[in-house]
This record gives sequence, C-alpha cells and structure tokens, in this order.
Amino acid sequence: MVAKKKAKELQNDIMDSAHKVWLAGLGAVAMAEDEGAKFFSDLVDKGKNIEKRSKKQTKERVEQARGTVAGMKTVAESYWETFGRTIDDKVTTVIHRIGVPTKDEIETLTKKVEDLTASIDKLRTKEAATARARATTAKKATAAKRATTTKKAATAKKATPTKK
Repeated sequence: MVAKKKAKELQNDIMDSAHKVWLAGLGAVAMAEDEGAKFFSDLVDKGKNIEKRSKKQTKERVEQARGTVAGMKTVAESYWETFGRTIDDKVTTVIHRIGVPTKDEIETLTKKVEDLTASIDKLRTKEAATARARATTAKKATAAKRATTTKKAATAKKATPTKK
C-alpha cells in the first residue's frame, strides 16, 4: 500500500504541477493582454519620439545644407568674377597688341568728331551768311551800275541829236 500511496502522491504532484503550468500559461496570456496594450502604447510613444527627433535632425541638416550651399554659391560667384576679370584683362591685352581701340578711346574720338562737326557747321553758317551778304552787296552794286549806266545812256541820248 505504500507503493500505491506513493504512486497516488506522485500522480497528485504531477497533476498539481500540470495544473500550475496551466495556470501559469493562463496568467501569461492574461498578462500579455494587459501588458500587450501597454507595451503597444509604449512602442507608439517611442516611435513618436524617434520621429520628432528625426524631423528635428532633418530640419537641422537641411538648414546646415542650405548654409553650405549658400557658402559654396558665394565662393563660386567669387571664382567666376575672378575668372571673368582675368579673361577681360587677357582679351584687352591682346586687343591693345593688335591695335584695336578700346571703347573709351572710341567714345573720346566720337566726341571729338561731334565737336568738329559742330564747329564746321558754325563756320558754314557764318560763310553762308557772309556769302549772302556779299551777294546782296554785289547785286546792289550791279543794280547801281546798271542804274548809272542807264542814266548815262539816257543822258547821252538826250545830248545827241537824232537823225531824221
């Protein structure tokens, strides 16, 4: 009977252990349900925090990139201006070597030509006025000579007897 009692105790221990395992499983499921919602909520919160940080970092990186691009733009513009001035200087040097006048020289010559043209026009106006005055004086002198000649001729006709 001792063996039966030991077997019965062993059977009860196994049943008790199996029941405890069953209860532990049910407890785990219940805990998973309770803790699962909380766990999910915690995961969502952590995701939001990471998203905020990444947006902030992205904004900072974008601003940093903008600053870098602006700096690079300034440097590029400076190099471009220097390059342009260098090319202008070289082209100007070559143009002077072959004797092509510069824009300033052409403008100076144009101004001188305009001044000379104005002076010539003034002289032509004075010459035309002088010529008109001479012509008027000459016409008057010619008219006076004709008048004198006509008077002399008329006087001479009167003085000479006419033959009939």
